[in-house]
Amino acid sequence: MDKINLAEKLSLFSERWSPKIIAELNGQHVKLVKSLGEFPWHHHEHEDELFYVVSGWFRMDFRDRSVVLRAGEMLVVPRGVEHRPVAEEEVSLLLFEPASTVNTGSAGGEHTVAQPAWI
Repeated sequence: MDKINLAEKLSLFSERWSPKIIAELNGQHVKLVKSLGEFPWHHHEHEDELFYVVSGWFRMDFRDRSVVLRAGEMLVVPRGVEHRPVAEEEVSLLLFEPASTVNTGSAGGEHTVAQPAWI
C-alpha cells in the first residue's frame, strides 16, 4: 500500500505504445503508456477502456468523429467501439482496463503487448 508517483513511473521508460502496469485492483490494471503517431484501428470485444491524459494531448478517432483530449481530461471507450489513438506529439496516458485487455484488441500486429511489464 505504497503511494504511486506517476511522474516517477513515467521516467522509468521511454518506449512508445508499450503499456506498463503500475497497479491492480478488482481484476483491473492501471497502466501508463507513452504514445506518438497513429495506433492501428481496433476494438475490444469484451472490455471498456479508460484513457486519462497525464501530460500532452492526443486525438481519439472514431469512424464518425474525433475527440481531442488534453492533460487532465479522460475518455471511456465502450467495448465494441472501433477507435484509433493518434498523438501528433508525445503524450503520456494512464489507462484503466480489465487485466485481460490486449492493447491492440481486434487488430493484433506489431504493436501488440500481450504481457505488459510491471514497473
